Amino acid sequence: MSIWKRKPMAQLLAEASESEKGLKRTLTAWSLVALGIGAIIGAGLFVRTATAAAQNAGPSVTIGFIVAAIGCALAGLCYAELSSSIPIAGSAYTYTYATMGEFLAWIIGWDLILEYAVGAATVGIAWSEYLNNLLVNVLHVSPIPYEWCHSPFQHSADGVNGIINIPAFFIVAVISLLLIKGTQESAFVNGIIVVAKVSIVVMIIIFGWHFINPVNHTPYIPETATYTDDQGIGHSYGGIMGILGAAGTVFFAFIGFDAVSTAAQETKNPKRDMPIGILGSLAICTVLYILFAHVLTGVATVEDFRTGGKEASVAFAIQKYMIGYEWLAQFVTVAILAGFSSVILVMLLGQSRVFYSMGNDGLLPKAFSEVHPKYKTPYKANLVILVIVGLFAAFIPGDIVGDMTSIGTLFAFILVCISVMVLRKTEPDMKREFKTPFVPLVPILGIVVCLAMIYGLGWTNWLRLIGWLAIGFVVYFGYSKKRSKLNNPK
Repeated sequence: MSIWKRKPMAQLLAEASESEKGLKRTLTAWSLVALGIGAIIGAGLFVRTATAAAQNAGPSVTIGFIVAAIGCALAGLCYAELSSSIPIAGSAYTYTYATMGEFLAWIIGWDLILEYAVGAATVGIAWSEYLNNLLVNVLHVSPIPYEWCHSPFQHSADGVNGIINIPAFFIVAVISLLLIKGTQESAFVNGIIVVAKVSIVVMIIIFGWHFINPVNHTPYIPETATYTDDQGIGHSYGGIMGILGAAGTVFFAFIGFDAVSTAAQETKNPKRDMPIGILGSLAICTVLYILFAHVLTGVATVEDFRTGGKEASVAFAIQKYMIGYEWLAQFVTVAILAGFSSVILVMLLGQSRVFYSMGNDGLLPKAFSEVHPKYKTPYKANLVILVIVGLFAAFIPGDIVGDMTSIGTLFAFILVCISVMVLRKTEPDMKREFKTPFVPLVPILGIVVCLAMIYGLGWTNWLRLIGWLAIGFVVYFGYSKKRSKLNNPK
């Protein structure tokens, strides 16, 4: 019984051909591009942009976006090859199982929980913040009291302590129930929201361009310093370390495109549609991100992001500086709430499909792989995720879970890049509808850029990742190894 035993490629492809007995194939290339944009444009753009500008890079957050986009594009090319060659639910977990064996597959599966579940919690927390913005600035009613929309680890400027973030838990629960109803219905709802979100981003770029104050972009790359936030945590600000830190922070804004690959088993023509979905959504969003970050940091000051705006910095900047466009701030708040909902939807979709695959392989309880008899969705996995993500959203602060998501995703990307190189050696004759160009150069560059961003996230996040993986080792050797179908076929 070896922890390095690999799942045979023939077995994986046989599972793909039997998928009509389990998950329904309903998604097209356009559905996948929309899912990708739905996941990518959200909390990362509307919240993490301001966070990265305030804590790390100032106006040079745009360069941070470019670094993050390069890392994502390199990893995306690797994802496109793997997802079109191995069209199975489970994303990086499945690819690692086929190339590097069960133990590393478990590590990446455990790591993807950190990416998707914690990522969905982060966006749920941002949704809660913008809900208050909607109540106060659009509906002109009282906000939800501080203690009922913040975690116990947070306190307001006037000394009120948080108790539980009820709105964040609520939105996670609603979307989990929608996902149980069906993937096609969820994708339809997501498609409508994507159109609204992209329209808002384009409007902010066009209207905001005229309000850019050149003073706010001077100097474009601030001098190297250390910024200490409200919680007493120090961040590298300015210079190359500030840009790398910003890249690691805004990297959270890109993680949606790899969630597309988790839906391979529900795609009508995965070999053609998966590369289009992954690379198409990534390309569209990168252009929008760089323009958006340039406008936002030009309209408002870094001090605004540190004090007045916080999570709702976009609406704050429009209301304070874009005179005559207050209607846009209200429109932004409504659209962002809808937009965050679609991000949570894609994250929870990705998480449930990883749980589905791990349950199928025996590494998690069999219940995770059970499909609803009517809706054909892994409903028990969705219910468990509702509880896990809901508790994270209700009780943990947003900045902590956001950086945990980024570092977990970067680690997953590194293993995907390695998988492409390994698979080229071990399965040279396998049919590949899409081939990553310039192997091994592209995967190696992807690994280097991702490692640089992990370095930029700082030692507190390294410790959180190590702690999370340590818990994963205990679960694997205590439970999963003994129940693995590959290692215990009887």
